[in-house]
Amino acid sequence: MKSWTLADIPWDRFDPAKVDPEMVKIVKAAAMVEYNGGDYAIYLCNVFHDDAEFQDAARHWAREEIRHGEALARWARLADPRFDFEAQFKRFTDGYRLPLEATASVRGSRTGELIARCIVETGTSSYYTALAEASEEPVLKAICRNIAADEFRHYKLFYDHMKRYEARERPGLLTRARVILRRLWEARGDDELPFAYFCANAEKFDRYDRRRSGRAYSRRASRYYRGHHVERAVAMVLKALGIRPNGRLGLTLAALARRWIAFEAGRLARA
Repeated sequence: MKSWTLADIPWDRFDPAKVDPEMVKIVKAAAMVEYNGGDYAIYLCNVFHDDAEFQDAARHWAREEIRHGEALARWARLADPRFDFEAQFKRFTDGYRLPLEATASVRGSRTGELIARCIVETGTSSYYTALAEASEEPVLKAICRNIAADEFRHYKLFYDHMKRYEARERPGLLTRARVILRRLWEARGDDELPFAYFCANAEKFDRYDRRRSGRAYSRRASRYYRGHHVERAVAMVLKALGIRPNGRLGLTLAALARRWIAFEAGRLARA
């Protein structure tokens, strides 16, 4: 599949009257996380140091992630000309570091690393699909549609390599479930998105509070999710786990996930 470029985005259709100011804040944060894809590629290439095939795939994946960041940052500057992406991104990377010195996966195995990557791509593909459907601004809608399509492909990329390593390492269901639950838990307590949100939106001398920034980000992001986004995300998680998504368990978990998202959105709004 041919990759899209910044030149493929209809920048001349930008409509400031249709910009959602609350969406601008989370797009700024997303631009920073996506643009940091190069560091993730370094980490992955260290973990898969003897797998040239996967290293090539990881580097290509990182180039696409960086392009996502470039597109989102360019749109954010259109929506808010005061946004200094380069300065704010430096602030972000000065304060948030990946374990680039690692030579083995923090997930305990290569299969575990690839399962965790599938979970991340599940989240991003659902997220950008939700933003694309919610946004009324034509340029952001086009950007998010392109990114969502990339993230679905990225899920398949990591899933296919996961199946390759799964055949060698043969992790059990409980091992896979632990990796997934740990990654989902980390998403609640990790500094990456809260700190990116803070760097993108705070004033120069504001002090970082992870809990406060995390709530501010989640409150804005969660409002755009709908039931079908959750159902597709649950199906992708179950597939990575090795459970049939359209079985009784899959359908039950999808219903529970919808209720949880609604509960969290209400809690964050009240907070």
